[in-house]
Amino acid sequence: MIPFIGNVHQLKTKYELVKQLSQLAYQLKDEPLWRLWLGTMPIFVFHRGDYAEVLFSSSKNTQKSVQYNFLHPWLGTGLLTSHGEKWAKRRRLITPTFHFEILNDFLNVMNEQANILVEILAKLTTQNQEINIFERLKACALDVICESAMGQHVNAQNDETSEYVQAVARISELVTFRFFDPLQWPDFIYRRTAKGKDFERCLKILHDFSKKVIFERNSHLDDVDLMSKKRIAFLDLLLKAKRMDQSITFDDIREEVDTFVFEGHDTTAAAASWACQLISSHPEVQKKLHEEIDSVLGQSKRHLTNDDLKELTYLDLVIKETLRLFPSVPYFGRTLSEDCEVGGYKVLKGETAVILAYMIHRDVNYYPDPEKFDPERFLPENTKNRNPYAYIPFSAGRRNCVGQRFALMEEKVLLANILKRFEIKSLKTIDELEPVGDLIIHPNKGIPITLNLRC
Repeated sequence: MIPFIGNVHQLKTKYELVKQLSQLAYQLKDEPLWRLWLGTMPIFVFHRGDYAEVLFSSSKNTQKSVQYNFLHPWLGTGLLTSHGEKWAKRRRLITPTFHFEILNDFLNVMNEQANILVEILAKLTTQNQEINIFERLKACALDVICESAMGQHVNAQNDETSEYVQAVARISELVTFRFFDPLQWPDFIYRRTAKGKDFERCLKILHDFSKKVIFERNSHLDDVDLMSKKRIAFLDLLLKAKRMDQSITFDDIREEVDTFVFEGHDTTAAAASWACQLISSHPEVQKKLHEEIDSVLGQSKRHLTNDDLKELTYLDLVIKETLRLFPSVPYFGRTLSEDCEVGGYKVLKGETAVILAYMIHRDVNYYPDPEKFDPERFLPENTKNRNPYAYIPFSAGRRNCVGQRFALMEEKVLLANILKRFEIKSLKTIDELEPVGDLIIHPNKGIPITLNLRC
């Protein structure tokens, strides 16, 4: 450790960082937590679920760490980034939008966009093209979330030149770059850099688009007909809430809509992409999935229903095991609101804790041979005695992901549609794909696959 620099000079970047943190966690597996310094800031790393429970079960330690402040210019202080009473109010506002009946309506959006994806993949397959499934799924997930959140067709799957689509991708990259570079943390420095200026350009595009959609949607909103509309969006429900509670502003709504878009596309795309890689590299798993999907859907070309999704039980196990190995969000940051004691160590109010889900999911006490892909780990008989905090792909406690049912539904729809039509063949190993632990855990240069038509 060096004064004013801390351990920054010892931390590796991109793929090496994931490996480095994994090695450290294995070396320190018997310790409840460990500490590193980012500049003058101590970071306490929790890598075991039984100790992370101290934070997740707390009603007070819910404030996100300071690094999330870099999202404030884009997302404001909405559900993801706020804390305290504001967060509680937003949670109460947002939770009803994920009601079961409303999710059913979004299922139609997922099916429609999955059909577009499958037709694009079929065309590429007939041309014998190598396919980067991560980029294809990312575009599909962006179409799903934009239509679900805003009622807008951004056509990301067919129009890569869209200014909005490009700005979403670029601003996510820029936030990640800044997140891991303490030299860019001060605003007065960042605003003067090329990346800072690019960030401001993207920010204007995204906010202008969101504001335009909100005001147009609001001008055509009819309270009487809202719930009978053929298709509603999250935005409609928030606008209806505003009419009932004038303390809700249009900026509040914009924060939540932008948060939906940010949280609802890369995370889902990453999970579904890793699933494709793992399924394709385990032929026995792919065979079982094909058999299950064929037994549920047969030769029908209809949309998947909720009943269909419930019957795809093995696919459910595959998704859960994928999220164990590759949790879309590999870590969660908290600023402690009160002192707490963890395994005999004291972490003080105001200090930063990072819960490393990537390593919690590799705890040998709960997952023997943890690097092995084994969907049967999630059979009911194999999970009944497992610590509930040993599996946290959607975080846990009061700040668990409010959209997890939406995300799991979408992943099931996308994967079922792909597997119904295709046999997937991987072209690289996991190591060759170089998993990168940024804001989400994603492949360094995509996931190349080939597809064979099944029917």
